[in-house]
Amino acid sequence: MNKGKLGTGSKRKVFYRFISLFFGLVILYSFGFGTIAQDDPPAEDAAAEVVEEAGITAAEVQKNLDHVWILLAGFLVFFMQAGFAMLEGGMIRETGVVNSLAENFMDACVTAIVFFIVGYGIAFGSAESSGFFPQIELFLGGATGAGEDDGSLFVNFFFQFAFAGAAATIATGGMAERTNFVGKLIYSAILGAIIYPVVVFWTWGQGWIFQQGFVDFAGSTIVHMTGGIVALAGAYVLGPRAGRVFGRPPAASNLAIASLGTFILWFGWYGFNVGSTLGAGDINQLGLVAVNTTLAATAGALGAMFHTYFITKNWNVSFVLNGSLAGLVGITAGCAFVTPISAVIIGALSGIVLVISIGIVESLKIDDAVGAFSVHGACGAFGTIMIGIVGSQALLEGAGADFTTSLFDGGGMELLGAQIVGVVGVAIWVGVTSFIMFTVLNRMEVLHVDPEADRIGIDAYEHHASVWPNVLPLRESDED
Repeated sequence: MNKGKLGTGSKRKVFYRFISLFFGLVILYSFGFGTIAQDDPPAEDAAAEVVEEAGITAAEVQKNLDHVWILLAGFLVFFMQAGFAMLEGGMIRETGVVNSLAENFMDACVTAIVFFIVGYGIAFGSAESSGFFPQIELFLGGATGAGEDDGSLFVNFFFQFAFAGAAATIATGGMAERTNFVGKLIYSAILGAIIYPVVVFWTWGQGWIFQQGFVDFAGSTIVHMTGGIVALAGAYVLGPRAGRVFGRPPAASNLAIASLGTFILWFGWYGFNVGSTLGAGDINQLGLVAVNTTLAATAGALGAMFHTYFITKNWNVSFVLNGSLAGLVGITAGCAFVTPISAVIIGALSGIVLVISIGIVESLKIDDAVGAFSVHGACGAFGTIMIGIVGSQALLEGAGADFTTSLFDGGGMELLGAQIVGVVGVAIWVGVTSFIMFTVLNRMEVLHVDPEADRIGIDAYEHHASVWPNVLPLRESDED
């Protein structure tokens, strides 16, 4: 019993000693931490000292961050090529998937070369007084990387090339399954070297459309409507696919792949829109553009889905996917110039415009294989014009726009008029030049595939390959 009491007392003494030691360590640590806190400068001050010792100004640091952000955004936009390839491959028939993948890949390759040689020099050449024709510099003015400002030039070229590649690959989907591969390479080169760069010069390059007060933040008209009109002109000149029955479009070959492609495009669109801030310094603009892009995509999917359901009584997945893209296209022009509520409205209405446009194109018996014109052309024009209707005066003023009052925010007509002039001007240029281009290629017999390709499938004829060889064996050509 005595032994038990003794043991308990000893345990209490050990416990008390442990508590005392603990508090002592706490006190010592507190004094030590306070001394360290007094001796060492804050992290921000330390970073500032490092920057100062290196001889770098705050402006130079911000410039470097801006360039890194533009590169990262460019990487996202370039990744959209994979999204287009998956979307188009999933939306068309099985016998043309390999050809679609090859054409999408070559869009990036061909555009990079011609945009480097001449396209960029046209797009951002020095403007003459008329604003119609630039002074062109070939091969990026001979920049080698050793010049003081070569890095900035290279960063901007890469970002703009990614946009040019997107414009080129939009047309690929509308003309899928029946375009001669040689003709494809030719029209992609012309589009990337001349047609698209002229549009950029007139707008972002401060040409005559820009001088009218036109605004397009990330390219609803400049990139998407351009690609959509080229797709429509090409599909019209090419004629319909073999076996095409209007009013009953062919079923998509793989909606799983198409869904993956749509998610990739949505992801890449954050580089497309948020990257068009061309800097990482304005957190308000960065956040606004990201939110508007998200809201418009979701509203576009919902708008197209419900509008289609009211017509067909089916929940059509193809329209859901294209509806989200329609919302993204619609908001691209005004993502920095409208409020989030307006972004929802633009997105939802873009989804409805998509469905209506597809019906009109179908009634005209133009075989747009993936609805490229309706998604990019019609919704691109619609979204650009909507800036003149719901644009925010405060946001437009902050961006330094010439006209800052829309119909619903001040009642001015100048901005709406400038937007319509820009849309019509680009549509005429792209429509006329692409129609001439495709007509010439068609007469040269390098636009449409050989009739034998229509019989056995373009994949088998032009590539001797099938995306599912164990499920879809190649049909033999009579020429073999």
